[in-house]
Amino acid sequence: MQKMDLADKNPLRIFARDSEGKPVDKRMGLLMSRPGLGKTAILVQIALDNILRGNKVLHVSIGQSLDKTRAWYDDIIKDIFAGVKLDDSKELRDEVLRNRLIMTFKEADFTRPKLEERVNDLVVQDVFMPGIIIIDGYDFENSAAPEIADLKDMADVLGLQIWFSALRHRDDDRISDEGVPAPCHDVGRFFDTVVMIQPEKDQPDLSLVVVKDTIGSVKPGKVLDLDPSTYLAKEA
Repeated sequence: MQKMDLADKNPLRIFARDSEGKPVDKRMGLLMSRPGLGKTAILVQIALDNILRGNKVLHVSIGQSLDKTRAWYDDIIKDIFAGVKLDDSKELRDEVLRNRLIMTFKEADFTRPKLEERVNDLVVQDVFMPGIIIIDGYDFENSAAPEIADLKDMADVLGLQIWFSALRHRDDDRISDEGVPAPCHDVGRFFDTVVMIQPEKDQPDLSLVVVKDTIGSVKPGKVLDLDPSTYLAKEA
C-alpha cells in the first residue's frame, strides 16, 4: 500500500474536502467529549491525514508534556500500521517527523499573541510553515468570546485550519441553539465545524457525531465509529 492509498482509506478524510470536493484550506474546527474518550487521539488522526495530504501540522499541546504528545503520535501510527501493509513504513514515519512540530504551553501562558509570535518566528526563519494548527487542551471554561474571536481572526490572517479540543462535563446540560454543548455553547458560532465523541448506549463502542458543519464536508449526525481500545476512526 502506498501513502496516498492510506490517506484515501482514512475515515477522517471526510473533513479534507468541502461539498464540491475541493480541498479545505480554512476551517475553525472543534472536537468535544467527556474525559477519557480519545480527543487527542482523534486530533492526531486529523493531523496525520493532513500530513499525508501534503500539509505541515503544528500541534499545540496545552498543559501536557512534549513526550506525552509525541507518545500519542507513536501509538496511533503503530495502530494504523498494524492494520495495513505499507510499502515503506519507515519513509512514512520520517515524513511525519519532518512535517509535524509539537509546541507546548503551560495553561496560564497560552494566548493568541504568544502563539502568533512563536508561529511567526518559525515562518520568518523558514523553519516551519504550518497549514493546520491543532490546539489540544484549550481552557474553554475560563475563556470569553473575544478570546475565541481573536484566535479565529488569527486563523483567517494566517490562512490556515485550526482544530481545538474541548472538555465537556456530564453534569452541565447547557446547550446552544445550534446544539453546541457547554462549555462552548456561547462560542459555537465562531466554529465552522463542531464534532463530538459520544459513547454508544449499552455498547462499548464510541461514535463521532457532527453537530454542525458550515464547510459542507458532512451533514450533522453520526458519521464514524471509534474503536474503544485504540480510538481509531472507522466507517460507521
